[in-house]
Amino acid sequence: MKQIRRWQRILILALLSISVFAPLIFVSNRLKSITPVGRREFIEELSKIRFTTNDLRLSAIEHEDGEGLKGPRLILFKDGEFNSSAESDGGNTYKNREEQVIVSQKMTVSSDEKGQILPTVNQLANKTDFKPPLSKGEKNTRVQPDRATDVKTKEIRDKIIQAKAYLNFAPPGSNSQVVKELRGRLKELERSVGDATKDKDLSKGALRRVKPMENVLYKASRVFNNCPAIATKLRAMNYNTEEQVQAQKNQAAYLMQLAARTTPKGLHCLSMRLTSEYFSLDPEKRQMPNQQNYFDANFNHYVVFSDNVLASSVVVNSTISSSKEPESIVFHVVTDSLNYPAISMWFLLNIQSKATIQILNIDDMDVLPRDYDQLLMKQNSNDPRFISTLNHARFYLPDIFPGLNKMVLLDHDVVVQRDLSRLWSIDMKGKVVGAVETCLEGESSFRSMSTFINFSDTWVAGKFSPRACTWAFGMNLIDLEEWRIRKLTSTYIKYFNLGTKRPLWKAGSLPIGWLTFYRQTLALDKRWHVMGLGRESGVKAVDIEQAAVIHYDGVMKPWLDIGKENYKRYWNIHVPYHHTYLQQCNLQA
Repeated sequence: MKQIRRWQRILILALLSISVFAPLIFVSNRLKSITPVGRREFIEELSKIRFTTNDLRLSAIEHEDGEGLKGPRLILFKDGEFNSSAESDGGNTYKNREEQVIVSQKMTVSSDEKGQILPTVNQLANKTDFKPPLSKGEKNTRVQPDRATDVKTKEIRDKIIQAKAYLNFAPPGSNSQVVKELRGRLKELERSVGDATKDKDLSKGALRRVKPMENVLYKASRVFNNCPAIATKLRAMNYNTEEQVQAQKNQAAYLMQLAARTTPKGLHCLSMRLTSEYFSLDPEKRQMPNQQNYFDANFNHYVVFSDNVLASSVVVNSTISSSKEPESIVFHVVTDSLNYPAISMWFLLNIQSKATIQILNIDDMDVLPRDYDQLLMKQNSNDPRFISTLNHARFYLPDIFPGLNKMVLLDHDVVVQRDLSRLWSIDMKGKVVGAVETCLEGESSFRSMSTFINFSDTWVAGKFSPRACTWAFGMNLIDLEEWRIRKLTSTYIKYFNLGTKRPLWKAGSLPIGWLTFYRQTLALDKRWHVMGLGRESGVKAVDIEQAAVIHYDGVMKPWLDIGKENYKRYWNIHVPYHHTYLQQCNLQA
């Protein structure tokens, strides 16, 4: 009996030994007989069970049944030897065989195994250990690319989106333990991540909260394992997000335009104080000095149309301070009856000892048609800047200044940085307007005729060319004598009346200016006039520094809060912020 028991124990021990050592011998023989690539594939097959314990990732939703919404299937991958790419599943082609191997090894998704837990896109991106076998004698001299510095951040953002998807997928009013825990972990992770976009910006607390989030996401994947339904929910979230982004863009554009049309509180305060001071003066004290120079053709005459006290002040001050001979300058500031007292008082308080300044009220002049305001209102625009009398009064310059033959027209949103006296020595070659051209494609100042003018109209198409070179207002040399000879004011009135009957161009003075002075312009060097400081133009700093005149064209004017900060300094240096009235009205740089 004892002999039988002893043989039974020996048999059991032998079977146990065989069950332990036989797999080891089998694996070692298998590894010796396969290539390096095959060995790697075999090891990955053995360790494949590791992927079944990971979280449910967004990249796991790669295939849906025919019951849900269908779309192109995107395969995302990244390897140390290749750049990240996205290929459509329908008819995709790979650049080489190695790229196909990477995809086949990393994207092992089975559409028949519902609820299978797969790695995220970011985890696949981190798997950079695949290397094609080297031939004999070949050295590993491949240059490794720079590693991404925001992998962790993207992975955390991925988990946040995944958590929100699960919460949106949960039934309304759900108060289960998984939903409660998911909400709590989501709040903690969002609070700890904040606005970080790089791994170096992440706090230690954010990294510590990743693991608890992974655990609760794993629990949620067990509860919400319907991939087609989750994919539909993600599409809905994506659509809603795009709608919100577009709504925010529209609102931002509207508020930007509204801010551009609104007078800042400080400027309104300044105008009121100056107006009050002006009417408190005796009439004889309201006169500007050096009035004998107003119509002397021996001086260099400049004109600006403005309803803004500070803007007109900057134009005048910058022009005079940049001039080598300021005593030869006569500056004409044309405004309306509403702003005439304030602008007059400002220049009376800040009289330039060398230059001559004249303040004119356009409403007191008998040069504009009596129904001009009503005609301007017929233009299809709600922006008062485009339909203002001052904006179109420039087309009556020969009538406003009958005794002058040449002058420089400046907009009130420019700053003069160089001496402009050399403009008077330019040969106009029989042209009426000297201007910087804006017809070079690729430049920030580019404008085309067809963008602003309606060439579908037969009259416009028969008289003008859509390929004609455009130019800019802002700094223009005007030959008033040639203007009178060609009777261009009458041409402007003719075109203007046609534009009130049918839509021929966009509102504003620029499109009708192109038509009025069609083939009557002389191209100036672009360094005379650099534009783009009042909008997102990307104008180069070197071009700004070299420019004679810089122009804040656009809605981001330097006196507004929406003005671009990096360009305001060129304007601020000509504003006397130490002035008592500016300090009382809280006008600061």
